[in-house]
Amino acid sequence: MNISVVIPLLNESDSLTELHDWIANVMQSNHFSYEILFIDDGSTDGSWETITSLSNKNPNVKGIRFLKNFGKSQALHAGFEKAKGDVVITMDADLQDNPDEIPELYDMIVKEGYDLVSGWKKKRFDSVISKNLPSKLFNWAARKTSGVKLHDFNCGLKSYNNKVVKNIDVNGEMHRYIPVLAKNAGFTKIGEKVVQHQARKYGETKFGMERFINGFLDLITIWFLSRFGKRPMHLFGALGVIMFAIGFGFALYLGIDKLFLNPTGRLITQRPQFYISLATMIIGTQFFVAGFLGEIILRSKQDKKRYLVKDELNL
Repeated sequence: MNISVVIPLLNESDSLTELHDWIANVMQSNHFSYEILFIDDGSTDGSWETITSLSNKNPNVKGIRFLKNFGKSQALHAGFEKAKGDVVITMDADLQDNPDEIPELYDMIVKEGYDLVSGWKKKRFDSVISKNLPSKLFNWAARKTSGVKLHDFNCGLKSYNNKVVKNIDVNGEMHRYIPVLAKNAGFTKIGEKVVQHQARKYGETKFGMERFINGFLDLITIWFLSRFGKRPMHLFGALGVIMFAIGFGFALYLGIDKLFLNPTGRLITQRPQFYISLATMIIGTQFFVAGFLGEIILRSKQDKKRYLVKDELNL
């Protein structure tokens, strides 16, 4: 199979039929063998009924329905597990991503050898204040932190070599950082393509300003995991040594000063250095404990199912 199109969605029943027809037309005109995987992330508006109807008409349409809303990352993870195509295309269901971009995205993977190609919505139709400016700041921080030189990390329109989606773990809210996850997994040929962004035709956005706050917090998380996820003691142990050394240095100074240099001076407990020494040694000990706990958790953790599937179609 040439292409799997993975589409996570939440309450997008108005756009699904138009999106399906558009994708099917692109696939047929380019003679691609394909499947369309709709991942219904707990919709309450009849989206699943629309997917079922499309599946009855077109056997290439497949569906997964979650019991409730588990989030876009979990929806993508479920789609990646089921995808069979040599190239996997992801896009949003709101018609803001253009299916006419699919052939070029496919060629960049197959003919140019990219592992992952991310869309870049260079010209956007979103609000400048609430979306465009925060998005530029977010993408700048992601580039600086991750070393992946992309302009638009959060663009839903991406193409992947099948090996990539089978070897990365998308969880929590990490769908924003799939290129970073791919890089950390060893897939380094990551490209970018300017894609057409279209104004939303139906409904309203499911994301507010809080997504940027969450995005920055996730960026810190992925930075930590990429560097210390397999060796937390290296970070916490080093911080513990530094803090404990500072505290021990102050304690040693106070002891020498009280015993040999100024025995009749102020009591040790009346000197600020005593409390600095006490606090830093306690903090150093806590860092050590955090590192040990991190190592224990890492070695004893068990994978847990992060979503529950209610129904599947053609899978």
